[in-house]
Amino acid sequence: MGITKTDFMRGMQCRKMLWLDKHKPGLRVIPPETQARLDAGNDFGDRAMGMFGPYEEMTVYRPGTRIPDKKKMAEKTALHLAAGTPVICEAAFLNYNNYCAVDILRKTESGYDFYEVKNAPEVHEQFIRDAAFQHYIISRCGLKIGHIFIVTHGPDEEHPFVPVEITEAAKGAYGWINENIWDLNRIQKEPNEIGTEPGDQCTHPYACWYYGYCHGEAPGEQIRMEGL
Repeated sequence: MGITKTDFMRGMQCRKMLWLDKHKPGLRVIPPETQARLDAGNDFGDRAMGMFGPYEEMTVYRPGTRIPDKKKMAEKTALHLAAGTPVICEAAFLNYNNYCAVDILRKTESGYDFYEVKNAPEVHEQFIRDAAFQHYIISRCGLKIGHIFIVTHGPDEEHPFVPVEITEAAKGAYGWINENIWDLNRIQKEPNEIGTEPGDQCTHPYACWYYGYCHGEAPGEQIRMEGL
């Protein structure tokens, strides 16, 4: 089945959240303000693709859907890496079905640097963990990564993108990723629902989409997100 970057981040917040994503996704309730934040983040990421000039985007969808075709994206990425494409966006990597798609890869003299784009004014710990997961997958696929950056939004439209280097912290989390990724793979395959008591993980670092379900609240309007 494999773990994606989203799976990893959600599973590390709460194992039960990951299990529900895989077995009962229809229970998700995404507040409008959360959906608006996600949409704004996607828009910011699309704009950031051109921050280094011309680029090649790796996104490939399954026929008739807006669901990324991970295998074809990884194959397309491999071709561009072999060709030495200077800037690759949504570069996809698969390792034992574990998957990530990097916002921006930029070629250097010794390999590639990568940039994770976040629509936020500053770097948060969860952003570093996000980038660390990607570095783990990329490095296991054999690509040499030099520097790692989180791109936050700047103070104005004249300075919209601010790269902040997090190389040491992201690379230093390799062992932590390795300790948890295989456990999350196992958990998402469990036939029975994971038993986790409600707590701080219900709202931090992000509000859980299953909050009402786990807290015994009446279900509200279901807002589903395709392809997560």
